[in-house]
Amino acid sequence: MKKPILLLLIACCSLISCAQEGKDDQAKTDTDTSSEEVVKKRPSAFENGKFFELDGKKMLYGGERESQHFDITGITLKDEQFHYGIGRERFPALLEPEFISVEAADSIWADSTRFLLAHAGSDIKAYSVEDLTRHEVVNDVLDGEPVMAAYCILADLGAIYKRNYGGNELTFALSGYTYFDPEIWDGLDGFVLWDRETESLWWPLIGKAVSGPLKEVKLLELDKSKWEDVQWKYIKDNYPNALVLQSGQDFERPEEWDKEVDVSFIKEHYLSEE
Repeated sequence: MKKPILLLLIACCSLISCAQEGKDDQAKTDTDTSSEEVVKKRPSAFENGKFFELDGKKMLYGGERESQHFDITGITLKDEQFHYGIGRERFPALLEPEFISVEAADSIWADSTRFLLAHAGSDIKAYSVEDLTRHEVVNDVLDGEPVMAAYCILADLGAIYKRNYGGNELTFALSGYTYFDPEIWDGLDGFVLWDRETESLWWPLIGKAVSGPLKEVKLLELDKSKWEDVQWKYIKDNYPNALVLQSGQDFERPEEWDKEVDVSFIKEHYLSEE
């Protein structure tokens, strides 16, 4: 009697194992499908006609005025992987940010609030991720060096970058687009930036410009010893003299911009190695 019972138990165990594997496979399929559906639900820039030709150039919609469109001739990214296209001045990427003291900020932020903290020389700047989600980019200066604090909520990517390319200062903002690549950053969307001086497009997920006069120039991340991703309690306990980005800022978008930068010099010295 023992042998038939043993065989029956083995058979039952096999069925349970197969059923569990089936559930696991289904769960994985559901997760994958869900991820794909999220990507598909975002508005496709290509399907919504954001790409067009003008005087033999490939263009990308940048706003209501014709002067706001981007010349993306020779772009290294794929049209069908762009999302949105709300216009390049819709997000208030700050140009002259204002700050408050740690004492004043402590009544606003919870200890667990996430911040990007930059420090060099006597300068200490703190940017809440909540505010960066609204601005995406804050053009600033740290110990005399032009920098920007940037954060993309879709890819959960935040960093402090340099803006000085051998004496050529660039000023960044959000283009109004996101881009995804299934082979990069787990296929998550990442914001596409642009610089006001050359109107090149930059994709931080690969760390370089992807179109325009500065195509293939690398995005310069500030040395990791000079910035951290921390919580508010850490800042107030360790950097009581820090300057904290003031919330709710906006500005009048400039219609014209000084574009005097040495593109040849930048491309000679700062091309991406990849």
